[in-house]
Amino acid sequence: MADTTVRIDGNTLRLPGGVTVRFIRTLRLPETGTHPLPPGLGEFPVRRVADYGDRVPEAWRARGGVMLPVYLREAMWLSFAGTSEPAALQVGVGKVCAVSGRPWSDRPARGPQNYVVLPRQPWLDGINSGTGTVRQFVAVPLGLGATVEGQVTGEEVWGGVQLQSFPLNDRELARWRAEERRRAERTRGTAPAGGYGAAVPGGFAAAMPMAAPPATGAPPAPSAPGSVPAPPAYGAAPAPAAGAAPSAPSRAPAAMGLGVGGSMRQEVFQDDRPLSDWAERPAGRVFVHLVTPPEWRRITGEAPPPSPVDRAAYTRAGLPWFDYYDQDAEDLAPTDTLQAVKPAGDWLGDDHEPWQEPAPGQVRQLKDAPGRPVEDGDW
Repeated sequence: MADTTVRIDGNTLRLPGGVTVRFIRTLRLPETGTHPLPPGLGEFPVRRVADYGDRVPEAWRARGGVMLPVYLREAMWLSFAGTSEPAALQVGVGKVCAVSGRPWSDRPARGPQNYVVLPRQPWLDGINSGTGTVRQFVAVPLGLGATVEGQVTGEEVWGGVQLQSFPLNDRELARWRAEERRRAERTRGTAPAGGYGAAVPGGFAAAMPMAAPPATGAPPAPSAPGSVPAPPAYGAAPAPAAGAAPSAPSRAPAAMGLGVGGSMRQEVFQDDRPLSDWAERPAGRVFVHLVTPPEWRRITGEAPPPSPVDRAAYTRAGLPWFDYYDQDAEDLAPTDTLQAVKPAGDWLGDDHEPWQEPAPGQVRQLKDAPGRPVEDGDW
């Protein structure tokens, strides 16, 4: 029987079949105009729900999965760098598909496509809302109707992020592996070429942090000469042992989901394989709960990450933004459902954070070990 266990390795989720997902902090874009890809500002810390016993609500324990801390209106993107074998990965926001806008499904589908194709899709910054563009993932509270879930379904029940991966079926996977072996034999003795999952030195998948005030009790991390200062540690306070008695009575944390922010140039690639190439059952799945910083500290005992960096200061410092283009891939057309989703500012008010457009020279063109198991639950 195939192993369907999702594991957590540091801040990386490892799904069966070689799929890896990291959650990356980033600059929030203005809600008007279309922009280059914003930089990565370090990883969100990720922890297993099962490690915190009565510190989390019963509903969270029932759903299992992991949790991460996020500020109101903080933006994130999902990195799939390091993913190895082909996979169809479904990404849900409040159990609404971020690619198709349809309700969460237990199978890959076409018409519209409800998954991203790995490793061809190196990251996903938001919902597939335009031709060659996405609208940025932005954290908002449940209850206002601002989430993608609330706008598409008319109710806010789930929040968070859901991930589910499908490998190639047995026949196609054997064929793919045989071709990879032949390719390796042909290229043996030559320098390896960078692929979709390879790290891009100084690229979009690299953290580009600005200086931020260190968390209480945590010294700032050292920086290489001439580099941008690294962010401080996420917190030196030790996490409570699994099953430890809570320091305060358990209560329902403020529920968070994903709405959308500004638009950026990013393609969601169309699958060029027949749908029948993919397995009918998922290899693994995981529910990702979003926690406010105060609740993160209460639940885990850790200091939350520092608040997001000022985006105008980032641009003024001459630091890079990015464009990514794959001439061999075809963009997946957006659905009317996701095109109609409105940005968070329509609920939370105007965005008064200053904005400075990056200079042309700041926009860089890109391309052209088991960890602890994560418990799944009922969702």
